[in-house]
Amino acid sequence: MFKHKKNLITFLSILLIVGFLLTSLASYFISLASLRDQMTHGELPLTSDTVYSEIQRDLLRPIFISSLMASDTFLRDWVINEEQNHDAVIRYLTEIKQTYNTITSFFVSDQTRNYYHPDGLVKQVQEAEERDSWYFRVQKMSDDFEINVDIDQANNDTMTVFINYRVHDYKGNFIGATGVGLAVDAVQKLIDQYQETYNRDIFLIDRLGNIKLSNTSDKQRQQQTAQLNIFLKSKEFLTQMTSTETVALQSKIDGHPISLNTRFIKEFDWYLVVIQSELEGTAKLLQTLLINLLFCAVVTTIILFIINRVISSYQEDIEHMATTDKLTGLYNRQALDLLVNPILLDQSRKPENLSLLLLDIDHFKEINDTYGHLAGDAVLKNLARLITSRLRKTDIICRWGGEEFLMLLKGCTLDTASNMAEELRLAVINNPTSSQNQTLPITVSIGVAQYQPEDTRDKLIGKADRALYQAKANGRNRVVSA
Repeated sequence: MFKHKKNLITFLSILLIVGFLLTSLASYFISLASLRDQMTHGELPLTSDTVYSEIQRDLLRPIFISSLMASDTFLRDWVINEEQNHDAVIRYLTEIKQTYNTITSFFVSDQTRNYYHPDGLVKQVQEAEERDSWYFRVQKMSDDFEINVDIDQANNDTMTVFINYRVHDYKGNFIGATGVGLAVDAVQKLIDQYQETYNRDIFLIDRLGNIKLSNTSDKQRQQQTAQLNIFLKSKEFLTQMTSTETVALQSKIDGHPISLNTRFIKEFDWYLVVIQSELEGTAKLLQTLLINLLFCAVVTTIILFIINRVISSYQEDIEHMATTDKLTGLYNRQALDLLVNPILLDQSRKPENLSLLLLDIDHFKEINDTYGHLAGDAVLKNLARLITSRLRKTDIICRWGGEEFLMLLKGCTLDTASNMAEELRLAVINNPTSSQNQTLPITVSIGVAQYQPEDTRDKLIGKADRALYQAKANGRNRVVSA
């Protein structure tokens, strides 16, 4: 083992030395090239794409949240049922606000014109009220949502980026507007963060060239923005920008050459503008850096490939050991935590029948005390084989405790799961364990529970556990449904 490890380290060291030597030599012999062309067609488009991805991640998240709210069956059913129990929707909006860390969440009913907010029923929107014009605009628009920068009446008139999403009933009829809001200050901080990260001036502008958001954190940049604003509103630039989704060009702002790249953000109907001031004499250094990175990437790829081949087998073994019960070969409790949580999350998006069985071997301690622990192990392994052979491949089976087994059955109602549990109970009786020339008949008690929309993982398991306790209290060797 040590010899192989030493050879590997030696080989990797040689690769690193050769790699960095090649990058240094390549840097030395790189000729001077055009910085302007590199910026315009290399760095800035890459930065623009990266910032665009960051904006989608950070700013489009509220759109996704609003979309979930608009399609939430609870919200639609609550409106269809004539908005009974206002506290229910207020709790719902509060949960949305706290869960997703938004500055606000809201719902306006088209039937009653009530404006609901985490703080309660704020008001009734009216067409004659100018501050309510946004709602009647959303009511008439054909798109599913809009992004609107406006004051939040329910939050001390804080300037807020609202996602206003249309809500429809199951027949497609408009029944209200919902969504969330982000503080403009928070969005501004994101833009400033992008500027610090990528060392570029970043702006979001509308189709008329008006700057909506920008990094204007110091006086010098504010002065540049004033000059830039004139350029962005020029007819030549606007024609070029709106004619395609991306534009790469060079110009001068206040006598200083710049490279500029734009990217259309369809979801906001805004344009992302990334600007880099050109610095003379850095072309050779920049291109040398790029070549060095290229060689380093090749060397790193080779190293990672070799390391991956060496450790992949160890990783597989470790993962298997971490998620599998050594005695029975079933999933262990840790693996169940990893598997159940995604399934319960899917239930909120695509509800389906889901049931859980909790099985316990009756009087297992007596088996260990009478026949020894080897016999007990044989019982556990035989029971694991029986469960695996009786259930479907899509079912999740794990060893929950010492003599307890948990089974999660997808697509099963409570009645179906109870029938499966009963078949399993009979199979255990009819297939006693043989160990050390002895036959060990056993029985099992099984608790059955069906998932309900309000159930958490622990609540679902708790229901099955109480049913199991009832089965034992009723005399064992039976199935009880929660």
